[in-house]
Amino acid sequence: MSDSDRGVGVGEDSLDRVRRALVVIAHPDDLEAHCGGTVLLLVSRGARVSLVACTSGDKGTSDRSLAPNQLGRLREAEQTAAARLLGIAETHFLRWPDGEVENGRSLRGQLVRLVRATRPDVVITHDPDHAWPPYTAHRDHRAVGRATLDALYPDARDHLFFPEQITEESLETHRTPEAWLIMSQQPDWIVDITAVFARKVAARLEHASQLRDPATLERAYRERAAEIGAPAGIALAEALKVVRFG
Repeated sequence: MSDSDRGVGVGEDSLDRVRRALVVIAHPDDLEAHCGGTVLLLVSRGARVSLVACTSGDKGTSDRSLAPNQLGRLREAEQTAAARLLGIAETHFLRWPDGEVENGRSLRGQLVRLVRATRPDVVITHDPDHAWPPYTAHRDHRAVGRATLDALYPDARDHLFFPEQITEESLETHRTPEAWLIMSQQPDWIVDITAVFARKVAARLEHASQLRDPATLERAYRERAAEIGAPAGIALAEALKVVRFG
């Protein structure tokens, strides 16, 4: 079932309540593709947005002349440039091998540290349980989404998880009220990105290593955004799943 077949809500007020946001993605360009407009709107409302890329996308190419370390450096530079266009305050690269992200203690510890350091009102990440596209969603997307949600609840909240961060790094526990999930088969909230769509595409175009035809990409993104927004009478939109923590 497509997003246009689902009943979804529209809630601009949720953007206005966010003062700090953390975006956790699997690969460079995941943000621009799926929540770039939402991030632009958050920044325009005065929110401080931090970005975490768990991998550097070091296997994402058909160019056999590029070694993984070369590709990783290239894609980090592209992500840094795109983040600058989006107004992102800081970008962190965790440099897990592309395609090999595991939801284990090491990754969760890294994410808990960043949550406790940035103290976000919302975290944006991948939907791990109802990932889109069904059955063929990238394994890194699923692993990153699950690790991020696990890091938020209960790990970052409770002092007995990663206590060394508190005693040795002076990081205090943090409760994040909610997460917004991208690439979800079950979105329940859409964001009107009509006013910032061109800037979203411009940021996505910074990922030149992942482009074949910019005009085709812009057309595909416009068609997708129009499909998402149509049920609510919105010209162009992004779809998210909201998860609230008790």
